[in-house]
Amino acid sequence: MKHKKGKSQTVKLNFHPNNKHQGRYDLIALGKVCPELSSYLITNSFGNKSINFFNPLAVKALNKALLKKYYDINWDLAEGYLCPPVPGRSDYVHNLADLLVAYEGDEYSKLSPKQSAIELKNSCDAQSKNKVKRCLDIGVGANCIYPIVGVSEYGWSFVGTDIDPDSLASANQIIAKNPSLADNLELRLQRCSEDVFKGVIKKGEKFDCTMCNPPFHSSKEDADKGTVRKIKNLKGEKSTSISLNFGGTSNELWCQGGEVGFVNTMITQSAQYANASIWFTTLISKESSLKHAYRTLKEVNPTLIKLIPMSQGQKQSRILAWSFQVKEKGKRTQ
Repeated sequence: MKHKKGKSQTVKLNFHPNNKHQGRYDLIALGKVCPELSSYLITNSFGNKSINFFNPLAVKALNKALLKKYYDINWDLAEGYLCPPVPGRSDYVHNLADLLVAYEGDEYSKLSPKQSAIELKNSCDAQSKNKVKRCLDIGVGANCIYPIVGVSEYGWSFVGTDIDPDSLASANQIIAKNPSLADNLELRLQRCSEDVFKGVIKKGEKFDCTMCNPPFHSSKEDADKGTVRKIKNLKGEKSTSISLNFGGTSNELWCQGGEVGFVNTMITQSAQYANASIWFTTLISKESSLKHAYRTLKEVNPTLIKLIPMSQGQKQSRILAWSFQVKEKGKRTQ
């Protein structure tokens, strides 16, 4: 969101056309589906209803309201875990859906590249309605956000993995409250932190895609510094304390080698499971990580690589996708 001094609040977002979270939050309407949110509403300097985004309870209440109103999901999150920005996370799923549709078969290559994402989806819906996509979410986390959006919006089936048993316990509590998730989401514990696919993909198992939001930082100290910078950018003032609303456990925020190390490991190990998933994808937060990823991709030699840019206001990110089974124009190699 971008603010205009002395006038009303201006919102500049570049969400995917299918993303339900266009424009400003209707906090009054959201408060009706989640009364808990109403107690956190404030009036900002522009005279608009808002919340204090530095209050972790207010942020969680906003998430609960968004997930209830737009996805009919009863959601909560155990204390200390990463509270995801629902609109931004949704964009990954919608862009991934476009990728799956565009490269599903030769018939899709006949679609005009100038068609909008919505037109592309609608054009293929009739042919795809009986083809339930199966997705592997690496690092599903305690919040379950990607399966929630994928199941609710596209009827996909998910397997979610994580190395933290407590995260999976939290995710299971969400599943228990929502029959739609219970029927379409299976959770699996990754017992070895050095493995991405081994131990969680069963012999002969097939997926249409994998997705992942990898740990961003390489250490707790690095993560804490990043949080302080984020607070400074948002508040416009120096800060040396860590705000609790930027929550997250060690498994969610950092790993050895950070984003570069995790993604490189994922790419290398994906070659051993080339037939298990049509597409392998991951979110890339730092543009500087791409050169390392492309170098590793060159070593494993996939048949197709795609980079999908995403933008939410001033935040820039991208999805890196690669396949060992798909060539350009939607033609499968096997």
